Amino acid sequence: MIQVDMLHSTIRRELMRFRSDESAATAIEYALVAAGVGGAVATTVWSLGTTLKTTFYDKIGGIFP
Repeated sequence: MIQVDMLHSTIRRELMRFRSDESAATAIEYALVAAGVGGAVATTVWSLGTTLKTTFYDKIGGIFP
């Protein structure tokens, strides 16, 4: 039980430190970065999807004639 109390105390202390830290990037900046990364991943998957699908279907078709 002591370890659990210490863990809760540590988590609470770290959360308070995080909340009071104003030098970190804002949530908006993180959201913009996440949106950019998501857009890049979506574009890559969309552009390569047809090519990969065709390649895999050809390989599967070669295995089961």
